[in-house]
Amino acid sequence: MTLSQKTIEIVKSTAPVLETHGVNITSVFYKNMFTNHPELLNIFNHANQSQGRQQTALANMVYAAAKNIDQLEAILPAVQQVAFKHRGLGVKPEHYPIVGEHLLQAIKEVLGDAATDEVIEAWAEAYGVIAQAFIGIEEEMYDEAEKQAGGWKDFKPFKVIDKIPESEVITSFYLQPADGMSIPNYAPGQYITIRVQIPGEKYTLNRQYSLSVAPGREYFRISVKKEKDFEPNGKVSNYLHDHVSVGDQIEVSAPAGDFHLVEEEMAPIALISGGVGLTPMMSMLDTLVQSDTDRAVTFIHSARNEEVHAFAKDAENLVKQLKKGTYYYGYEKPTNPDGDHHFIGYITEEFLKDKIANNTVCYVCGPVPFLKNIVQMLANIGVSKENIRYEFFGPAMEITKETAAV
Repeated sequence: MTLSQKTIEIVKSTAPVLETHGVNITSVFYKNMFTNHPELLNIFNHANQSQGRQQTALANMVYAAAKNIDQLEAILPAVQQVAFKHRGLGVKPEHYPIVGEHLLQAIKEVLGDAATDEVIEAWAEAYGVIAQAFIGIEEEMYDEAEKQAGGWKDFKPFKVIDKIPESEVITSFYLQPADGMSIPNYAPGQYITIRVQIPGEKYTLNRQYSLSVAPGREYFRISVKKEKDFEPNGKVSNYLHDHVSVGDQIEVSAPAGDFHLVEEEMAPIALISGGVGLTPMMSMLDTLVQSDTDRAVTFIHSARNEEVHAFAKDAENLVKQLKKGTYYYGYEKPTNPDGDHHFIGYITEEFLKDKIANNTVCYVCGPVPFLKNIVQMLANIGVSKENIRYEFFGPAMEITKETAAV
C-alpha cells in the first residue's frame, strides 16, 4: 500500500504537534484501550504502564513515524526492535485494528478541533501502512522462531532445574523445556520472555530477561535482579526469587532481540555494563571465550558495591581465558574503599579514553542514566555512532537528541 502525497503532507505537518502532545495522546490511548479491552493486560507490562515508560516509548515511535512517513525505511531498526518485543510477548495481527482504533480516538480526544476529519483520515491511512509493516516483520519472526531446531511459537512450559544466587540481589534460574525438546540456538545478548500467573493477580504477567550464558548449552539461564525497592515493577522478580523453586514450571517464549554480539566482526570489542545490565554481557563474554576469539576484549562493569556485584569471579575467570582480554570493575559506594577494584564512583570519560580505541565496537547495557552517560562519553572520545550499541531493560526511551531508540 502506497500513501498518497496528500496523506504524507498532512501526517508530516502534524509531527510537531505529536512531539508536544505525544505522551498525553498515548496515555489516553492506553487508558481507553485497556478499559475496552482488559484482556490485553495479559500481554502488556503493567509496571511500564504505571511509570509512564510505555507511553513515552510509544509517543517516540509515533513521532518518528510521522516525521519519516515518506521514508519509513529510516525507522526500520526501531520497528525491528519493537517487533522483537511484540513477538516475544505474543502480539498478533488481530491486535492491530484495536490499537489503531484507540490511537485515532486518543488523537481526536487530546487535539480536539485541531484533529479535523482530514487529519484523522490521513492518520488512519498512515497507521494502516505502519501496522502492516509490523505485522509482516512479526510474521517472519514467528515463523523463524517456530521452524528453527528446537523452536516453537508463542509460549511453552519450561522447568526450573537450578536456582543459584549470584549476589545479594541477583539470582540465576536454569530452565529446560518441560517437553524434553532441545534448546534452540540464539544470539549472545538476546532475551526470553517469561509469563507467570501470580496468585492474587487477575492477569498474567510478562517480563523479558536477557540470557546470561552462551548458546549451545542444554538450558537457558536468566539472572534476575530482585526489584524490592521499586514497586510495582518488582512483582515478577520478587515472585521468582521468593516463590519459584527447582522443579517448578514457568512459560517461556523463544529468544528474541536485536542487541547481540556480531561474531563475524574482528574489531576490538568492549562490553560495558552497569548493575543488572551485566547479564547480556555475560552471554557475549562466554561466547567470545567459547569461540577462542582473537579479538581484543575489554570488559568493564560498574556496581553499587561488592555485595550486589554478580558474576565477579565468573567474569574474571572468563576474561583470563581470552587471548587478549582485560577486566575492569568498580563500585559507586564500596563497602571496602581500599579493596580490590579499579575505580570508585561512576565510570568517567577520563577512565575510558585510554582503555577504548576509536575503532572499538562497544556494547553498553544498564539503567537509563548509565546508558546516557556512557553513550555520550564514548562519542566524546571518538567512538563512531555505529560502533556504540546499547540495550534498554524496558521500553526504549530517548538517550540523546541525536541517538533516539523509539
